[in-house]
Amino acid sequence: MLVAAMIERLGIIVTVAFVLTRIPFFRRLIDQEMKVKTSHSISLMILFGCFGIIGTYTGLIVNPIEATLTKWQWYLNEDEALANSRVIGIVAAGLLGGMRIGIGAGIIAGTHRFLLGGFTAVSCGISTILAGVIAGWISRYNKKSKLVSTSTGFAVGMLAETVQMLVILLVAKSYDQAHALVMEIGLPMILANGLGTGIFILIIRTVIQEEERMGAAQSQKALRIADRTVKYMRKGLSSESAQSTCEILMREVRVKGVSITDRTHILAHVGMASDHHFAHSLIQTEATKRVIETGALLVVGKESIQCDQAECPLGAAIIAPLKQGEKTVGTLKFYFQTEKEISSILLELVKGLSDILSHQLELAEIDHQKSLVKQAEIRALQAQISPHFLFNAMNTIVSLIRINPDKARKLLISLSNFIRQNLTGTTKAYSSLREELSHVEAYLTIEEARFHDRLTVQYEIDHEALSAQVPSITLQPLIENAIKHGLKTKEEDGFLTISIKEESSYVRVSIEDNGEGMEQEVVNQLANRPVQSITGTGIGLYNINERLKKMMGEESAILIQSEKGKGTIVTFTVPCEI
Repeated sequence: MLVAAMIERLGIIVTVAFVLTRIPFFRRLIDQEMKVKTSHSISLMILFGCFGIIGTYTGLIVNPIEATLTKWQWYLNEDEALANSRVIGIVAAGLLGGMRIGIGAGIIAGTHRFLLGGFTAVSCGISTILAGVIAGWISRYNKKSKLVSTSTGFAVGMLAETVQMLVILLVAKSYDQAHALVMEIGLPMILANGLGTGIFILIIRTVIQEEERMGAAQSQKALRIADRTVKYMRKGLSSESAQSTCEILMREVRVKGVSITDRTHILAHVGMASDHHFAHSLIQTEATKRVIETGALLVVGKESIQCDQAECPLGAAIIAPLKQGEKTVGTLKFYFQTEKEISSILLELVKGLSDILSHQLELAEIDHQKSLVKQAEIRALQAQISPHFLFNAMNTIVSLIRINPDKARKLLISLSNFIRQNLTGTTKAYSSLREELSHVEAYLTIEEARFHDRLTVQYEIDHEALSAQVPSITLQPLIENAIKHGLKTKEEDGFLTISIKEESSYVRVSIEDNGEGMEQEVVNQLANRPVQSITGTGIGLYNINERLKKMMGEESAILIQSEKGKGTIVTFTVPCEI
């Protein structure tokens, strides 16, 4: 009879355990990684202490002399005791909160039990505090697990109740009366309180683990969305990227509509009301403007949406900021038919998505800045190449002014045309091989005047390949290097072959001279770093190679074949189309 009555009261435990899982700072207590403030600790002591008091009041009054049971009494006579579930709350306090909270809750519930009276008042008060000590001591050895197990709760509940029976035997005034009481209620209370503690822990574990599973599912969804949107948002905030992102969000999140704006306009709207919530229209909603100004998320109702269509089905919205650094550059808006559809879990998901998309926009800005730096580097490399030819050409013209003024004048005109082409080349990233070849021919007109009859140029050109693109001002410095470093010592029969051939999906460009060639050690260094030389810095070939790799890809890097006394071949390939 007593066992059945005790088990009947476990329904109260189930209710209290569920209520506790609804309290935010109670969840914070269970999270071992978070520090619980002193004020929260005191609150939890009171909370679990009250739970213990409820367990006392819902107990059964036992008179071991008369062998009677009475329910729901507010005080005890000297010959009465209680069969109760007080220990459950105290053991739970110690297991979940540690020694301090277990003892605190034990003092509160134990003091209350002492004040109720009865011949076990002192022993029950002491044993209640001991229950908190025992559970707190055991919790110290459970740090590896976020929550104690159900079996641990069952065992500690039984242990605490067993200790209480021993204390009653040792401390109660009448040993015979205490012995009779323990014989009557001992085993039922040990079993019932062990079972109750196990159920208490099981409920808390179930609720917390379910929330963790839901959180994991939301995290997985957020990561999936991040993976699918990154290729769009890393292009920056535009109508195209916003439209693609809204379509992904609409598929992944259970909402009625999704919208993305910049600071002034709606960039995209997908879902309900897309027949009158148009992209490219100005932002009208004051709530959206407030989010842009403050950078803080807002939840708004139908009136704040401010739609001018009376039949608009959108009745609520979450408006989250999209940021680049500290600046709000737009908003992410999720629409609902009613505010009741907005749950706390969904709200957290929207906050997470806002952060993810903001980070992607920051990456887009970083990519843009890298692109600008890369373009600046390319312009700098082009600017470094131009002076090489200019200095050589001016020296040639100066030498001709005295002996052949007419030819010097013609060369100045040719130089003017060449420099014009050269400057044009530095203002654009790419040129066709046809433009590059024209540039080279202008250059060689001037060089031939310097070399007289010592230089012969041969062209092997596939005219179909001349439409291929290369970095501007690529061929002329390679020709200049061949003449300046390869053919400079040739007294006669200097040959230079320029070959542009289409091969499958790429074009091969080669410049070959029959000059003095180079040692293999020099060849290995030339295209990979600036090389100091007697006649120049060697920076031209290195810069060309860097530009080819950066702009065309690593496969377009320069290949140098040379042998001392047998000339040099410089080759690179580019795609037929880029």
